[in-house]
Amino acid sequence: MPNKLYLAEQAREMDRMTIEDYAIPGIDLMRKAGLAVFEIIEQYHPLSAVAIFCGAGNNAGDGYVAATLALKSGLSVKVYYLSNPENLKGDASIVYQDFKQAGGQAAAFKPNLDLGDCIAVDALFGTGLDRDVSGAYAEAILLINEGACAVIAIDIPSGLNADTGAVMGCAIKAEKTICFIALKQGLFTGQAAEYCGQIIYSSLDVPDAVFKSFTCASQLMAQPLLAKRRRCAHKGDNGHVLVIGGEIGFSGAIRLAAEAALRTGAGLVSIATRASHSGYINMSRAELMCHGVEHVDQLVPLINRATAIVIGPGLGQSQWAKDLLKCAADFEKPLIIDADALNLLANNPLYRDNWVLTPHPGEAARLLKCSTEQIAKDRFFAVSQLQKKFGGIAVLKGAGTLIDSGDEITVSTTGNPGMASGGMGDVLAGMVGSLAAQKMTLAAAAATAVYLHGEAADLSAQQSGERGLLASDLMPYIRELVNR
Repeated sequence: MPNKLYLAEQAREMDRMTIEDYAIPGIDLMRKAGLAVFEIIEQYHPLSAVAIFCGAGNNAGDGYVAATLALKSGLSVKVYYLSNPENLKGDASIVYQDFKQAGGQAAAFKPNLDLGDCIAVDALFGTGLDRDVSGAYAEAILLINEGACAVIAIDIPSGLNADTGAVMGCAIKAEKTICFIALKQGLFTGQAAEYCGQIIYSSLDVPDAVFKSFTCASQLMAQPLLAKRRRCAHKGDNGHVLVIGGEIGFSGAIRLAAEAALRTGAGLVSIATRASHSGYINMSRAELMCHGVEHVDQLVPLINRATAIVIGPGLGQSQWAKDLLKCAADFEKPLIIDADALNLLANNPLYRDNWVLTPHPGEAARLLKCSTEQIAKDRFFAVSQLQKKFGGIAVLKGAGTLIDSGDEITVSTTGNPGMASGGMGDVLAGMVGSLAAQKMTLAAAAATAVYLHGEAADLSAQQSGERGLLASDLMPYIRELVNR
């Protein structure tokens, strides 16, 4: 699968360029797309019944091609239309006539259909959907989702916004989505994780020159590989991370962040926390250097020795927390801002190039003075606004975590729902700080940490399942992955 992601408008322009500038007939592209869909249908044998739901445009044309091929192969095929196929235009009309000549019959969709055990193919909408789904189309989507069918979506699950990944009223929940020519960025973040299933890609043999004519809107994150260490390396070569936080009652957060920094390869990790628990916070991890800090003047020497600073895990929002954040921000050391430090920043915004912000959607909403619903509606816009408002590197956590470096947006494909538990964000913050201390650029540190954090969770979930996954379960897998 390529790593470049595009907007729906760019995808449409790629289609036009392929047809007009490179003289590749649109009907050829449609037939190749339908063949690709049929090849996925074949993978579902011994199921022999296929129900294809067709809308009004070229997406429907792809469906009629797949229906024709399925008929010719001996499968039982039923086609349900939501727009009269006799009114189709251009290439879609041609392939519909092919379907009829092959003996196919299409029936108008009715909401009381009994689909039974079959393969359902979603050819309702393509990438041009610009309003919430309603009427008969919404009824068709509901019927398909509530059935016992294996569902294949053509190009994008109908009802999903191709640019944002947001659901437009309702959307098809597919087991497989086959995406043609341009990978749409909305398939990889936010609500899309619930609807796309396995994403399959086909270029339809479009010339490389077409892709080279466009600047991608975002990119999928590549699997990172860390350089091997020099045989003569010592701990000073691998950076010193200072983790600041741990208000009374929240020592666990800072402990998780600090151990994650160690497991990601930092040479030294210090903790600045409340004096009342600084003496025992490292009892189960003696390698952590813990310091009781009640006043800013106790923090300054620790900052001076640090290579990178993580602030926020368990920090709270007291005057103590505010003083520590202000002190850390006065230094030019790389900063990773997480948890309560983000909430404090929301009340007193600063702009800085030399930091990484790691909000979840709720924290992002506070930073941007909007609702979490607005964040979910367009995560790409939200992460871009975070970066523009605060500078540095913005990381918007969630399914399909986004990273905006100011130059590009990357999307992570690792991680699973088991990560929706306390402490996961603390582990990520510690990992980012560790990689920054090891002299990675902040953009590379953020991207690498996000990818490996999700991959560690995936490995752990493979062993014992997603439910009950703990942040501390990631530690052995983090160590394994940074040594890959």
